Amino acid sequence: MDHTLYDQRRYPITEVVEGYGEWATTYEQTVLDLMDLRLLGQLSQVSWGSAQAILDLACGTGRIGAWLQQRTVAPLDGIDLTPQMLEQAHAKQIYRQLFRGDITHTTLADASYDLCIQSLADEHLPALAPLYAEAARLTRPSGEFVLVGYHPFFMMMGIPTHYNRADGNPATIRTYVHLLSDHIKAGMAHGWTLCQLEEGLIDAEWVAQKPKWQKYLGIPISFAMHWKK
Repeated sequence: MDHTLYDQRRYPITEVVEGYGEWATTYEQTVLDLMDLRLLGQLSQVSWGSAQAILDLACGTGRIGAWLQQRTVAPLDGIDLTPQMLEQAHAKQIYRQLFRGDITHTTLADASYDLCIQSLADEHLPALAPLYAEAARLTRPSGEFVLVGYHPFFMMMGIPTHYNRADGNPATIRTYVHLLSDHIKAGMAHGWTLCQLEEGLIDAEWVAQKPKWQKYLGIPISFAMHWKK
């Protein structure tokens, strides 16, 4: 579902490459670790340390790669559509290889990775099936897929992915609402078994960092899924 059905802010809409290109220099100061890294830490069954090779899908500035580097010695590759984001990731010097490309059609070799991870990007895909299919193609027979997403409930409250441009004016990056059931259907259709689902709520720690979000206290804002073949 297109986010405009729910959008209450009506900011100008940018496409993914343009939006993240403009956001790249301030992205890490904007996205709180509570959104994704805290949830990743709650996934208790993921084989972070035993993976032989990991692919960071929609690696962005390399935030997730930096988190992974503290938990594994496996070589880490990344792929993203936005050149400015890839520049930020490259500067961290944590990736073996970085590619510019579409996470639903990477053109990377079959069965190259033990683990694929994707954080805060699926909401920009019109459909989920191509992502789950590509993760299945890229991972080995015992592979794992970890996905962190922007919670559909929060988006349905009228708050799509947005950022402030250099001139200070806000803009929305084109966003799609996918229900959790949509994820489960897409994952199961491509051979994945869901092992764990965690949901992150706006809590006191969130409000301490974003006091204006007091009105959202108790509302789910993100989720994390751990899939295995």
